[in-house]
Amino acid sequence: MVEPVFVIAEAGVNHNGDLSMALRLCDAARAAGADAVKFQTFRAQDLVLPGAPTADYQQRQTGQHDQFAMLQKLELSKQQHAAIKAHCDGIGIEFFSTPFSVGAVDMLVELGVRRIKLSSGELTHRALVERAAAARLPLLVSTGMATMEEIGEALQWIGGARGNLDGVTVLHCTSAYPAPDEALNLNALRSMARDLKVDIGYSDHSLGIEAPLAAVALGATVIEKHLTLDRALPGPDHAASLEPAEFGRMVTGIRRVAAMLGDGIKAPTPQERDTARVARRSVAAAVDIPAGVAISEAMLVCRRPATGIAPRELPRVIGRVALVPIDAGTVLQWDQLGGEPR
Repeated sequence: MVEPVFVIAEAGVNHNGDLSMALRLCDAARAAGADAVKFQTFRAQDLVLPGAPTADYQQRQTGQHDQFAMLQKLELSKQQHAAIKAHCDGIGIEFFSTPFSVGAVDMLVELGVRRIKLSSGELTHRALVERAAAARLPLLVSTGMATMEEIGEALQWIGGARGNLDGVTVLHCTSAYPAPDEALNLNALRSMARDLKVDIGYSDHSLGIEAPLAAVALGATVIEKHLTLDRALPGPDHAASLEPAEFGRMVTGIRRVAAMLGDGIKAPTPQERDTARVARRSVAAAVDIPAGVAISEAMLVCRRPATGIAPRELPRVIGRVALVPIDAGTVLQWDQLGGEPR
C-alpha cells in the first residue's frame, strides 16, 4: 500500500512578524488539510551581516535592499514559538520549523518538535547540518541551488552525526520566487531517488498547484508549499504562495493523485473484473450445432459477454465434438465439448 504523502504548509515568514497572523496561518493550514505547518526560526544577527543585499525577488516584493533590516522585522521570539506550537497542538496540526543556527536547533528540540527541516541555503553549513542531524528527529533536507556532489556531502555529514540516514528525506527544490515552469526539472525527483537511495520529496516555489501534483506522480513522499492569507500582503514570500482556498484544492489533488498511484503491479482491479465480463468476448455458436457433430470454424463467432470460452482458445475448440445440441447464439462452455481437436 502506498504511504500517504506528507503535506507541509510553509508559513515561513508570511506572518510578517505578527503572532496573531502566525496563528491564523496555522488555522488556515489545518482547514486546508495540511499535515503540518512550518515556520522559520532565526535571529537576523545570527544569519546575516548588516547591509547584506536582498535578492531581486525580495526587493520587488518588499522594496528592501538591506537583508538584515528585512529579516529583523520577521523574527519570532522563543515565547512566540511556544505560543504557536501550543496553538497547533490545540487545533490538531503538527508544528515544526526550519532552524538557521545551532541555537535554533536546540530551541526547537526543547520545544518538542517532531521533525526538523534544513533550508536549501544551509545545505553547505556543516555545523548546522550536523547539529540538526544529531537531534535524531525525522529530517527534511531541501536542495535548491545544490549540485548532486553537495547533496552527497551533506548526507555524509548527516550519516556521520546520527549513524544512519533513517528518517531523512531529501527535497528537490528550485530556489527562485516564483520559479518558472521551465526551471522546475521535476524529472530530477526520479534521478535523485535512484542515486541517493533515500526518500524524496518536493519543495515548490512555482505558481499554481500543478507542480506538486506532478511531483507526487513522480514519487514525492513529501510536498511543501508556501501558504499566505493574502498574496497581496507586503513581505518577501507572499506573492509566490498559495492562499487558503487554493492550498486546500492542492491538498485534495495530492490525496487523489496519491490514491491513483497504486502498488505498481499491473493486474485487473476488482472494478475491472465486472467490466471484463461485459466488454470482452466468448466463443459462441454461429449456427445450431447438433450433438455428435465435429465443430468447424465456420460454426463459430466471438461475441460478448465473456462468460464462456475465451477467444484465444478458439483453435482448441475447432475439431471437438458437441456433446449436446448447441443453439445458435449460445456461449460455449468446455463441458459442452468432448475430445481433443481432430
